[in-house]
Amino acid sequence: MAQYMFLLFDSEEFYDNITPEGWQATMKLHNAFGEAVEAAGASIFGGAALERSTTASTVKQQDGGEPIVTDGPFIETKEALGGFYLIECKDLDQALALAKICPSGNVEVRPVMDTSEDSTPPV
Repeated sequence: MAQYMFLLFDSEEFYDNITPEGWQATMKLHNAFGEAVEAAGASIFGGAALERSTTASTVKQQDGGEPIVTDGPFIETKEALGGFYLIECKDLDQALALAKICPSGNVEVRPVMDTSEDSTPPV
């Protein structure tokens, strides 16, 4: 089994018009997704919804200097990172199949890197 990070990207305009009933319906979709993950023999190890990108801060490292802290996300996009799941799957094919049913506008799927003591650098 391997771990995959599902990064959920969507337009933040969603929050501008969502009703309490719409919010509950969206949360039910995510709960159903969690049940589908388990039914597929995979496991969710973590995840969370994130506050709007306007609440973000970015820390940019400087060569030989003090890090710079700025308000907001590092890059400007029409879609923002709105949440994530950390899922253990049998392989990338299973991860992609699960991403296709994830209730988000766009899902970036990335393998989690092995950083154990006996790991090797990525290729």
